Amino acid sequence: MSTAVRRVATTPEPTLDATPTVTRPAPSVPARDTPVPPARRGRHAARAAGLVAAVALLGVIVVLSIAVGAKAMPLADVWSGLLQRDATEYAVVHRMRLPRTLLGLLAGAALGVAGAVMQALTRNPLADPGLLGINAGASAAVATAAAFLGVTAVGGYVWFAMLGAAVVTALVYAVGGGRGATPARLALAGAALNATLYSYVSAVMLLDTASLERLRFWTVGSLASADSATVTRVLPFILVGLLVALAAARPLNALALGDDAARALGARPALIRAAVIVAVTLLCGAATAACGPIVFVGLLVPHLVRALTGPDLRWLLPYCAVLAPVLLLGADVLGRVLGRPGELQVGMVTAVLGGPLFLWLVARGRVAHP
Repeated sequence: MSTAVRRVATTPEPTLDATPTVTRPAPSVPARDTPVPPARRGRHAARAAGLVAAVALLGVIVVLSIAVGAKAMPLADVWSGLLQRDATEYAVVHRMRLPRTLLGLLAGAALGVAGAVMQALTRNPLADPGLLGINAGASAAVATAAAFLGVTAVGGYVWFAMLGAAVVTALVYAVGGGRGATPARLALAGAALNATLYSYVSAVMLLDTASLERLRFWTVGSLASADSATVTRVLPFILVGLLVALAAARPLNALALGDDAARALGARPALIRAAVIVAVTLLCGAATAACGPIVFVGLLVPHLVRALTGPDLRWLLPYCAVLAPVLLLGADVLGRVLGRPGELQVGMVTAVLGGPLFLWLVARGRVAHP
């Protein structure tokens, strides 16, 4: 009995002003060395393997582009023409086929990446340098320079093409609603400007026979007039445009969540939009100045690639930079084979093939919002 009393007496009595202590679990902070889940590692490995396979496919197309022409050239002759100055094939390879192939690589990468970043920025599955009028703006500027200012070299075309592309890009974005633009409004604004500007180009060429002769193949999109000077002049613009677009890949992923979420993640939406406009202007202006307006490359390739990589631009843009030249050079080779002893211009081939292929993608439900 005394023991029980002592135990009760030693128990402290609660006071009125005592505050109960609540133990809260510490927030879980992921460790920096947290291992990547196996499923995610598997996806990265599959995408990397696919990119390596795409590069290998591009290598095959490059060889075909050099070997196939109005007259087929065996691979042994192609190799000797590349390396031996005294070979009879040296002039054909280095003055005609190699510059043509390099220009196809540059223009294809430019158009594919430009289409991908435009679709991501505008959230418009129909965004494309051709359909939104950007190529038409560059074409109108080049036609004006050729007809009224006497510009005849690609070095002069580039500056006018980039100016026209920049003006039309800003105009389509503004008319389409700016930050509140919808895919339908952008498509309508681009279609209207596209029709207007190409009508202007046609009128200029019909009224000026000299311009018609100079721009006859250029207006349908062609790699036939490529030379080393053309490649050298457009190379810096396309490289800078590709670097800017690739640098904007991660911020564009954040911008897809909305402006507020992008700011919370440290991105600056206004700067991202400005960077994308600069990249599209450089890429489309340089490619159009060198090759003329080529449609469907920037529209089709991102949709085809998105089925492999998903919407993540960190993978989408490198894939587009590799597979868009595959499409463009493949169409160029096909045009040379089908049109022998002449050739079909690459812009005509991409238009004929691109329309049915895009309709097939729509029918299969593979054209979705980026």
